[in-house]
Amino acid sequence: MRKLTSIVVLLTAAMALPAFAGTKLAGDTTLKDLQPAGVGEKHAKKGKHQVFDLTFDDRGKEYVCRTDPDKSVDAVDFVVGSSVHYELDGKKVKISTPDKKKLECKVVRVAVVPSSAMSSPPASTPQQ
Repeated sequence: MRKLTSIVVLLTAAMALPAFAGTKLAGDTTLKDLQPAGVGEKHAKKGKHQVFDLTFDDRGKEYVCRTDPDKSVDAVDFVVGSSVHYELDGKKVKISTPDKKKLECKVVRVAVVPSSAMSSPPASTPQQ
């Protein structure tokens, strides 16, 4: 009886494990922002490339991901306001442009996108 109970518990845990795994999302969106975020550690032999933060929205959330300081990124390949394709797997993000330029970055911030202020009518101003 004890073995049966432990087997049932293990099977239940094994089935629940995928629910706790990172979610994978992919889609097309607009690149909202690309900002330099500093340079890798100055005295280290590795990490001497410029680091960038990229911002994009998906499914009601705004994601900011940071590029790897060990890899070079050409900022002119990722134009703010242009269309990009992304693949989000946990904290890892792969971003590619229609011109087949690609980069990998890690999520450093996620925020809920507020409902658009444009959807509500502007406040009326008193007339004099």
